[in-house]
Amino acid sequence: MKFKVDIRRVYDEAQANEGYRVLVDRLWPRGLSRREVQFDIWCKDLAPSTELRKWFAHKPEHWEQFGKDYQTQLRTEEQLQRIKELIRNAHAKHMTLLYSAHDTTHNHAVILAKEIARVAGRMKAPNGNREPA
Repeated sequence: MKFKVDIRRVYDEAQANEGYRVLVDRLWPRGLSRREVQFDIWCKDLAPSTELRKWFAHKPEHWEQFGKDYQTQLRTEEQLQRIKELIRNAHAKHMTLLYSAHDTTHNHAVILAKEIARVAGRMKAPNGNREPA
């Protein structure tokens, strides 16, 4: 079975079929209390660095370079191990990344979702089968 990664604004109402819900913003979403946000884990360490986030500033003209730089950050050994751990923790083979940006096309969760799917597709279980089991 293929590992599924969806993205969704944290401000949208949670649905029953979203699997393992992961908040992926470095900063807590404005205007929401912790009781209002339904999530399984907050992975602020997988968000873009503060410097990259501030440079990007959600400007579409920065999108292409932002994507390359963020992907480079995600492909460090430390981040790859974190992504693999996250995939293993999503036992349902389905994960929903939660982000707060207004722009649903130009935000880091789009890039992170692709990277998680790429890593999940390459993971193998100890028995030789593809992971997650």
